[in-house]
Amino acid sequence: MSDTFNPAIPTTSNDGKSTGRFGYRTPAEEVVTELGIDLSDRVAIITGASSGLGQETARVLALKGARIILAIRNLEAGQKVAQEIQQSTGNTKIEAMLVDLTSLKSIKEFADTFLAKKLPLNLLVNNAGVMANPTRETTADGFEMQFGTNHLGHFYLTQLLTPALVAAAPSRVVAVSSLGHTFSPVVFDDINWEKSYDRWLAYGHSKTANALFALELNKRLSPKGVIAVSLHPGGAATNLSRHIPRDYAISQGWMNEDGTMNSVFKTVEQCSSTTVYCAIAPEVLEHGGAYFEDCNLGVPAPHASDPQAAAKLWEVSEKLISNALKQ
Repeated sequence: MSDTFNPAIPTTSNDGKSTGRFGYRTPAEEVVTELGIDLSDRVAIITGASSGLGQETARVLALKGARIILAIRNLEAGQKVAQEIQQSTGNTKIEAMLVDLTSLKSIKEFADTFLAKKLPLNLLVNNAGVMANPTRETTADGFEMQFGTNHLGHFYLTQLLTPALVAAAPSRVVAVSSLGHTFSPVVFDDINWEKSYDRWLAYGHSKTANALFALELNKRLSPKGVIAVSLHPGGAATNLSRHIPRDYAISQGWMNEDGTMNSVFKTVEQCSSTTVYCAIAPEVLEHGGAYFEDCNLGVPAPHASDPQAAAKLWEVSEKLISNALKQ
């Protein structure tokens, strides 16, 4: 299957400038230091926290004392990261727990195990993701891989953990979307890309779903003290880009011939700053359902901020998961 869509260099709708509290390239540790909030009484679950942005988000929140659950699919790698964070921060309240977001069974097992701990859940960061799978693949439950992992897996996880989020209110759900949401709206008439598959359009479809999910989740849970937001972290070279060949990255202008990244890209430390900001900044509480970039309110594409599409996606997602669980 060939791609019909070629994305531009991933940057920001703010054109590399931030008009907010922090700059475009402010590292996450500087954000958490400047905010100066003690997190020693808070519990956070971060998916995809064994590498990249998830790992850095966990490390930075751990610096302020938060109890962190690294929700990861490779337990050995997660345990190693947990030890590294404990050693570098002095925070021993770091734990790795197994969850495979491509499996509803695994997600249910993770949620049951966490809920059995009787812990509050102050923060859920839906960070894990896959990007630009070159061919159409499916999850264990038959969903297209990008939509199934990036959206449906997190949708089901959040639903199962909602009792703990409500019990810990005020609490937050942070959905890591992407500027890639501009590539495509949610394609409701081919939700699993069975008719035609394009890796970038399918990725955009899943990232739009992240933003719409946060919008509808906030509508449903904010009266109970749970707010939800989505964000674009910025472009960085992480494991997320593992499906992008070097030659392709060079041809798109993302990578230079010498292997260095285009200067518009951020470091992992810089890309993690908006997630951390959304997770703990007090002013974010005033903007439930919003989309953030560069530690500032962003401007999503109209199809990613449509409340009717958000409500429809919720209904479709519930039906897809319900049908899968019956099989």
